[in-house]
Amino acid sequence: MSTVNSPYHRGEREAQERAGLRRKAEISGRAIRGTVPPVAAAFLTEQRLLVAGAADEHGEVWATVLTGPAGFLRAEGERGLAVAARPAPADPLASVLERPAHLGMLAIDTATRRRMRMNGTARPEGGGLLVDLDQVVANCPKYIQRRVPPAADPGTPPVPLAARPARVRRGERLDDGQRRLVAGADTFFVATADEHGRADASHRGGNPGFLQVLSPTRLRWPDYTGNAMLLTLGNLLVNPRAGLVVPDYATGATLHLTGTAQIDWGAGAAGGPGSAETGRTVEFTVTGVTELPGTLPAGWSPPEFSRFNPAVPGAGSASAA
Repeated sequence: MSTVNSPYHRGEREAQERAGLRRKAEISGRAIRGTVPPVAAAFLTEQRLLVAGAADEHGEVWATVLTGPAGFLRAEGERGLAVAARPAPADPLASVLERPAHLGMLAIDTATRRRMRMNGTARPEGGGLLVDLDQVVANCPKYIQRRVPPAADPGTPPVPLAARPARVRRGERLDDGQRRLVAGADTFFVATADEHGRADASHRGGNPGFLQVLSPTRLRWPDYTGNAMLLTLGNLLVNPRAGLVVPDYATGATLHLTGTAQIDWGAGAAGGPGSAETGRTVEFTVTGVTELPGTLPAGWSPPEFSRFNPAVPGAGSASAA
């Protein structure tokens, strides 16, 4: 199939070919735009959470979460995004975003199961960021657990945060508490980048247990059926570095991991929950860990699990909505 005018780079095209999804991917690729349509601009102004991913000065890829009141995200014309937030000083991406950097982003509304993916070059602007966008694409609601964020009304009493970590924690491997958080997670976000450092951020969701802890430095997750673009896998084929952020919606903490990822294209049922569906899993080797308190507002509603989530053997049942 001709690659003329294709929105995909060589790694993405290779991933699509290996998965037998090349033709479907070209159809899906028509949704990739270089501008923000009016309906997307309106969506952005309602959001309170933005996932961001980028490579640091050492080439390590990290993912983080930026939050603010509705209106902290705003389209600037058709090709720009203003973000009225910056990472906390201890965030792995804080120093990266003090200068121009390519940023992969995902605005996600868990209450309505809507998400919007954006990539572009960010530069500091006042206390926030201004991003010149080069890719904008809406994604489907599959595998998003419905969660309602805590009320933004300043008169609402704060949620007790006794379980919140008292300080920033760093390391090169997961401790016992961090392994429990990962093993019980139903949502995480993954950042990747191509060989030129152009980053992308994506959502991964499933029933608790879909993100497997193999050891303090090894994780595995199934690659579920999606939109056929395979943007994450395509980046990993040309650059194995990746970053994960696992939110703790109860306490507001976030667990940030960096490392390398390898795709198993023929894992089958032995690869774990859901892998038999596509035959693909991703194995992640942890090289850096940062746990941050207070990244998110604490006290989100309990999840209503997506009806698309494959069952996780041995993990019990989860009610889908």
